Amino acid sequence: MSRVIDEAVCPVCFHHCTLKEGQVGICRARKNIEGRIMDINYGVLTALALDPIEKKPLRMFCPGARILSVGSFGCNLSCPFCQNASISQADEKTVDTEFVSPEKLVRIALSLKKRGNVGIAFTYNEPMVGWEYVRDAARLARSEGLKTVLVTNGTAEIPILEQVLRYIDAMNVDLKAFTEDYYKMCGGSLEETKDFIERSAQKCHVEVTTLIVPGYNDSDEEMDHLSDWLSWISYGLPLHVTRYYPRYRFDAPATPVETIYHLAEVARKNLRNVFVGNC
Repeated sequence: MSRVIDEAVCPVCFHHCTLKEGQVGICRARKNIEGRIMDINYGVLTALALDPIEKKPLRMFCPGARILSVGSFGCNLSCPFCQNASISQADEKTVDTEFVSPEKLVRIALSLKKRGNVGIAFTYNEPMVGWEYVRDAARLARSEGLKTVLVTNGTAEIPILEQVLRYIDAMNVDLKAFTEDYYKMCGGSLEETKDFIERSAQKCHVEVTTLIVPGYNDSDEEMDHLSDWLSWISYGLPLHVTRYYPRYRFDAPATPVETIYHLAEVARKNLRNVFVGNC
């Protein structure tokens, strides 16, 4: 008599969801199928667009270029102010999708080189919840001379990060705040994100974005601590201080523009390259 495998543990992030057969994890993108945790969003795309690379945002990697931006569904955080909630908080049944194999995605990217495309950016939702697709497409892209960019919340265990990092040329990582309480509000882990940033910066070009939400992460002290920690990794590491707008389940007023410029000046005491966004 064969043994019935009932539960499996997802290894991708600190949540380590324990899933029964057929159950989907917090991210909505990984599922227990016959005792194995599978990414059910592999190649399942919700968005495909040729963007200026500065929209990722990347200011110090291939400036002036365009990049093919790719999104699926699912995210392992639950930020109440998510800017892309319609896909990041969606599942396979609640969003329109199209399957695009890694091979087809690379062909599309190559066809757009004449329009200034330099590669592929995995963005919009959280790409690391479907890291297998990122790995496979990025590996093919590199063999064709294309760049690969990852736009991520940095919520992944280091062994999972290592699976894709060798094929990534640049990334922008959301460092949402510098307190665990804030990260708990978002369903995340500050320490895991810090580890992710530190390791990634050893292997590829990294820029960091912090969305400033009034009354939550907008103090001078927090920005000083955050930027000081980043400077320990590299004084030249680019930081984007970005303005929040009401989105999803959050209706706090938009961040005052003067707050963004002020906090950017605070960060410049510790970092050489500080940019403002959404202003």
